[in-house]
Amino acid sequence: MLADPTHALCKDFEVLIESDAMAERGSFIVNPEGKIVVYEVNAGNVGRNADELFRRLQASQFVAEHGDQVCPAKWHPGEETLKPSLDLVGML
Repeated sequence: MLADPTHALCKDFEVLIESDAMAERGSFIVNPEGKIVVYEVNAGNVGRNADELFRRLQASQFVAEHGDQVCPAKWHPGEETLKPSLDLVGML
């Protein structure tokens, strides 16, 4: 969490509500290469879940280390992952 009194970041992340001089509530996970790998933007009146954000951070870190694996929905550290394949995505 951070403050952005000059609105520099909220402009860069395109979450500024200019008419109100406020930002939508956003969560952004940036990998070591500077690429956004996870983002979620909520209206200010919609609650957020810190536990879910932390889970997505852990999954992002795991995938960065083990790029040949996929963390399924609701995955937590120590649980089984998936390996990308045609069997996983299906065929047309």
